[in-house]
Amino acid sequence: MRVPSRSADQRPDTRVPDLAAYRTAVAELLIEAGALADAPSTNARQVLLDQRLCEPAIATVLDATPQGLIGARETLLLELARHQSGDRGTASDLTALVRSYLLTRIDLMWWRDTPAFLTDQQVDTSTDLVDLEWLRRRGLLAFRYQEQPATVAGRGWRAVRRRLLPDATPRTAELVFRRTRREVVALLNDIGRQFALAAPPGTPPLWVTSLARSAEHQYRLRRLGHAATLPSAHCLGWAADLELAWFRRFDARDTLADLLLARQAAGEINVVDEGQIWHVCLAPAARRRLRRAYEAEMGV
Repeated sequence: MRVPSRSADQRPDTRVPDLAAYRTAVAELLIEAGALADAPSTNARQVLLDQRLCEPAIATVLDATPQGLIGARETLLLELARHQSGDRGTASDLTALVRSYLLTRIDLMWWRDTPAFLTDQQVDTSTDLVDLEWLRRRGLLAFRYQEQPATVAGRGWRAVRRRLLPDATPRTAELVFRRTRREVVALLNDIGRQFALAAPPGTPPLWVTSLARSAEHQYRLRRLGHAATLPSAHCLGWAADLELAWFRRFDARDTLADLLLARQAAGEINVVDEGQIWHVCLAPAARRRLRRAYEAEMGV
């Protein structure tokens, strides 16, 4: 179906997009889309998306992404069709997929001029990224992560440990790439310290499940059936995924959620609730401050 032509008062303007209005409009769209999540509603859902994506509050943001409104709409419809054929991952239903897709367009609007890391090798060798393990061994991180085992023996030991200590670590994704931008390290350290102060005693540190990834790896995840959309701010190095569900057992999940939403309200990050994990992307407005914070912490 063609995207309806916009009247003059529907065309997105050139002002800075109102992100609060965008998030509200997306939330309203999700309520309607939730009633059309079954397969027989495919045509009605497409009509709904055609209408709502062209509303100024949404269209202004989508037009400011590299794909533009038309490309964003077409990609979303393709993702919905793919999902119905048997997807899995954080977007466990169509409504969650639409939410994640539309809200992560804010990331791409912010960082539209940033080249993506296309291959695993680019992620591993880029001088724009730093290795977390080097920082961890020097006690310079205020958060934790678990790297994906590289060998069969390592995976076997991890499985045994999970059986013996099932709740010692989150049952979630493990880092394939332990590299990210310096500003993201500073952001996560800042959130980690704030969380440690606000959470109940005995709460484990902030847990990170994903950082920079390559487009090559995104395609690999897609072939395995995961909901890994492209383009993605992970492939630009500006995004991270944080574990939230695990912290319920420490009565700290809502504390962390509130901290993240407060930073979003302050314009520092974009946040997407994906259930067990929350996706976080650094805003360009916070880049300079966090780069200075990183350099101060590392004694650069």
